[in-house]
Amino acid sequence: MDPDFLNVFTQPAAVNQYLAENVIAQGEKKKLIKPTSRNNPKLEELKLVLIDWINTTLKEEHIVVKSLEEDLYDGLVLHHLLENLGSLKLDVDKIALTEIKQRHKLSVILEAVAKCLQLEESQLKWSVESILTKDLLSTLHLLVAIAKHFEPNLAMPPNVQVETITIENTSRGLKTANAVEYITESKENLEAQSRDDAFDELFSRAPDKLDAVKKVFLQFVNQHVGKLGLSVKDIESQFADGVILLLLIGQLEGYFLNLRDFFLTPSNVTEMLHNVNLALDLLTDGGLLNFSVNSE
Repeated sequence: MDPDFLNVFTQPAAVNQYLAENVIAQGEKKKLIKPTSRNNPKLEELKLVLIDWINTTLKEEHIVVKSLEEDLYDGLVLHHLLENLGSLKLDVDKIALTEIKQRHKLSVILEAVAKCLQLEESQLKWSVESILTKDLLSTLHLLVAIAKHFEPNLAMPPNVQVETITIENTSRGLKTANAVEYITESKENLEAQSRDDAFDELFSRAPDKLDAVKKVFLQFVNQHVGKLGLSVKDIESQFADGVILLLLIGQLEGYFLNLRDFFLTPSNVTEMLHNVNLALDLLTDGGLLNFSVNSE
């Protein structure tokens, strides 16, 4: 037996109890939250937030959830939750009494979630099997994804992470791997996403206000690059080659960019991308950019 497996538990007796409760077949692999990580205060806070959110949403249907593992595995609560949040009509019975019917019900529900959230199979952090077997990690990932989509303003604690152990039953015995997994995003990522969401909404719902915002940006840019004898009239076209962006960064940060480091008059896409990548690197190094931007 892998010695790391024993180190997961604080007492030897816990090993036997764990193996008795979690049968792992030959060739099977499971990823679980370490017992020592289950008492994480932030994890407990997240569980309470999700339970309160579910109970509030389903209050009129007199559904009360007390345990995420014990009350969601059969699909009944998930069925009601999706119908209330997304007005989704799922073509399955509300109550599934047998494991076969529960498995089918969960399959329909999780397929609807993936379609609604526009997730590819490779992006899913849960499965019918993991939810059915009351896996807490998968259940949390599923509920957080649903909450982020239907209730983006739900105040979930940021940066919730847990220590996990992946156990694989091989022909040579139990093989394990330890890792740290994030269930909710960091505060910085949430703030960045919030800014992105605000601009997305501006683009899609308020094009009239978008013009006013662009005018403010143009005024800001020209106030600084005007000192170099430059004038910007169109943000989309004049920022495409990275030159104005680099010069603006230099003016704002108070330093001179060596002309040998970038292309002042780029003649092709490769030179333009060089300029944009240099600008993004400068912003990142200066601590002004903490999320990924596609230079293309």
